[in-house]
Amino acid sequence: MPNGAQALMKTLVDAGIDVCFTNPGTSEMHFVAALDSEPKMRAVLALFEGVATGAADGYARMADKPAATLLHLGCGLGNGLANLHNARKGKVPVVNIVGDHATYHTRFDAQLQSDIETVARNVSPGFVRTSQSTAALSRDAADAIVAARGLPGQVATLILPADVSWGEGGVPAVVPPMPQPPVADDAAVQAVAQAVRSGGKVALLLGGRALREPSLLAAAQIAAHSGVKLLAETFPTRLERGAGLPVVERIAYLAELAGVQLKDVDHLVLVDAKAPVSFFAYPDKKSYLVPDRCTVHALSSPEQDAAGSLQKLARALGADAAVPALAPASRPGRPRGRKLTSEKACKAIGHLLPANAIVVDEAITSGLMLSKFTAGAPRHDLITLTGGAIGQGLPSAVGAAIACPDRPVLALAGDGSSMYTVQALWTMAREKLNVTTVIFNNAAYAVLNIELERVGAEESAVGAKARSQLDLAGPVIHFADLGRSMGVPSVRAHTTEEFVQALEHALTTPGPHLIEAMVPPSLSGLKLKMLPKILGSLDGLPQPVARFLKRKIAP
Repeated sequence: MPNGAQALMKTLVDAGIDVCFTNPGTSEMHFVAALDSEPKMRAVLALFEGVATGAADGYARMADKPAATLLHLGCGLGNGLANLHNARKGKVPVVNIVGDHATYHTRFDAQLQSDIETVARNVSPGFVRTSQSTAALSRDAADAIVAARGLPGQVATLILPADVSWGEGGVPAVVPPMPQPPVADDAAVQAVAQAVRSGGKVALLLGGRALREPSLLAAAQIAAHSGVKLLAETFPTRLERGAGLPVVERIAYLAELAGVQLKDVDHLVLVDAKAPVSFFAYPDKKSYLVPDRCTVHALSSPEQDAAGSLQKLARALGADAAVPALAPASRPGRPRGRKLTSEKACKAIGHLLPANAIVVDEAITSGLMLSKFTAGAPRHDLITLTGGAIGQGLPSAVGAAIACPDRPVLALAGDGSSMYTVQALWTMAREKLNVTTVIFNNAAYAVLNIELERVGAEESAVGAKARSQLDLAGPVIHFADLGRSMGVPSVRAHTTEEFVQALEHALTTPGPHLIEAMVPPSLSGLKLKMLPKILGSLDGLPQPVARFLKRKIAP
């Protein structure tokens, strides 16, 4: 008869969970041993728990099903919390398995003993359970799977005591199929249809699964028929975009610019999204970004079928036969000039991006031009930093590449964020993943230089000690050396031509590659005349913000 770990393994794979991202310790050794009893389970080792959790996040976003993690006790869970936070904010399904001491050992308060359930509730508010017996383990796992993969997706944490894992008499459990989610009810559809017909300016704010092709096409039909504006969350979990798909304008990260985007909207319709708020509080600025006179409507919640709800709305409006506006196929030209900037790197990406690519964007300020230059590129998926906890980009690329081995993955990251989970490069090499990683090395936490002034710190009052906390120039990290040391072919590009050649080679050569792009801080290199195309008009912005942007972005 199988032990608990073996029965757990069988329960997972029978439910379709056949990838586990691991960083195990002593308490998890019976789970590790059980891997050999189940050939359908792929185990992927990460050198840091934050890589394992971020990879599980990226995998689920592309596979549309959960992966499992295997973490070592509360400390291992703590190391993985940031990327579990990102998964929670993105409504991403993850079956998060955390080992624990044997049930009879906990009373001794050994060195690694901790309150795992309390820690886990921060990222798994909907499901945390410590399995109390081998007989109950597989049923507990089945409940975790059901919780994780239901709508909205969530992180479900199952805590696995060592003796529950090694105990004999485990029996695999059957996980029931997922029910079909409901569409928006008639009252919600009619309320939104009435708002659309009211004559006011209407915007659909799309999030979650509403940013996939079926939902986008239905939303674009409504836009073509009724003149509504299409908006997307600032940081989508997964956005399908490119030539042949509708264009959706993302809400700007800067709250002041988001206010400009929303200022004329009379009715804001939420589709698998929440009303926009600023990422942080700022002195004398609003946190809730919806204009006071704007009415907010909810067409469908994250628990409902976004595509079906939009199609129902289109029928109610008579828009289901409308021809949606689609992005035309277009690419920027090959960037020229010797000096490499983040703008030119983004232009090169738009010039070379292969069809059906997966782009994982954690480039922060260096990726400001990415959306513009890739709008007409061959269709691709975009994964973004949903929870704001940096260190997501490289691990998510690992998971996306394992979920979609036939698709090229391009990971874009800043130098500061890369150092949080740089160990992901080792996993890329070990698994021979088709990931091209671009690290923008501007030797700064560039976005924080912006935030320093946005929170009201006077430039005259900011001295060398404060500035040094945002400066990575001493010493400048050599990412190409780090990449090679972990088995990834890596180059450091100082010029535009070096970058373009390296990117062209990486995107046409299987296996992992790293390109370190030596660029100046991006905001100092952008032209003011380009700003409306990137972030929206400066018109209507508060004068301090407008002056700040002109000072930082103008030549």
